[in-house]
Amino acid sequence: MTKDRMSASDWVRAAFRALTQGGPSAVRVEPIARDLGVSKGSFYWHFKDLAHLKAAMQETWRVAANEAVIAWVDAAAEGPQERLRHLIAQVTSDIADAYGGAGVEAALREWGRYDSEIAQLITQMDERRLGYVTSLFRAAGLPEADALQSARQLYAALIGLEQLAPSQNTQREADLLALLELLLKR
Repeated sequence: MTKDRMSASDWVRAAFRALTQGGPSAVRVEPIARDLGVSKGSFYWHFKDLAHLKAAMQETWRVAANEAVIAWVDAAAEGPQERLRHLIAQVTSDIADAYGGAGVEAALREWGRYDSEIAQLITQMDERRLGYVTSLFRAAGLPEADALQSARQLYAALIGLEQLAPSQNTQREADLLALLELLLKR
């Protein structure tokens, strides 16, 4: 992408990378413009202010990390157990690399500790994800209470694995698949 052809999406991805690398205080126009090699004017061509960038980040992440993943999983496999396996493969893949890598979710959660709008987004995303995973466990034959508990355990394991240092996080997919197999045996 040339300097004079930055899109709003380029700015959003760069803002996520800044968030992942430097935390919420790194989501500022000047440093992101510098990182992209463009002027601040490019930012204001796409966004009224930082609040509009933040809103675009929230919507982008809601769609990319929830709705697009769910749609992909539903299209990729027929049975609920295969969907769960595909879900694990998808969420442990490199899909977040353009947004700062595997640490982007952890960075968003940290941001949510200090920002009520981000906290609300995380709550909504968690509810959507847990509802979806619970429905897959139910469809796999688990009773309602076990399905909800299994969904929480699998989701908590994913969040916990994302918190580990990269050197300790090399087996995320294998670890989650092993846990999934245990949970499906209930």
